[in-house]
Amino acid sequence: MEILSGVDGVRAAVGRELGPGDWFTVDQSRVDGFADDTEDHQWIHVDPERAASSPFGGTIAHGFLTLSLLPHLANSARRLDGVTMGVNYGLNKVRFPAPVKVGSRVRATVTITDAEDLPGDGVQVVSKVTVEIEGSEKPACIAEWVTRAYF
Repeated sequence: MEILSGVDGVRAAVGRELGPGDWFTVDQSRVDGFADDTEDHQWIHVDPERAASSPFGGTIAHGFLTLSLLPHLANSARRLDGVTMGVNYGLNKVRFPAPVKVGSRVRATVTITDAEDLPGDGVQVVSKVTVEIEGSEKPACIAEWVTRAYF
C-alpha cells in the first residue's frame, strides 16, 4: 500500500500506478445482500441452481456491487494520510469488461490522473481505478472516479 501525505503527496502521485491492493472475495451472501438493498434480484445474481446453466456457469456479482467496492479496494491500494473528510464527487466513465463470478477474488490498482486544489486544504482527485479478477485476463471494472479530500 502506498501512503500519500497531504495535498502535496497526492499531487506527487499524479501519473503513477498505486497498488495493487489486497485481494477481496465476493461471496454469495454479499451478492444476495446487495440484491436485497437494491431490489435487483435477477436470477443470474441470486439463483445458483439456475445460473449454473448460464454462460457464466454460476452466479455473478452485480456490476454496481463491484463499483460499490471501489472505496474499500482503492483504500487497500493507497491511503491518503491526514484526511479529515473525503467525499465521492462522481464518476466520469465506468465499464464492466468481465463479470465477477461468485467466489472470485478481486483487487484494485489506482492511477491518479489529476489533482486540482480546492479552497481550503482540499484537493479534487481524478483516479483511474482498475478492478482485477484473480485469474482473468479482463478486468471486472475500469472507472474514472472523482473524489474530494480535505486535510
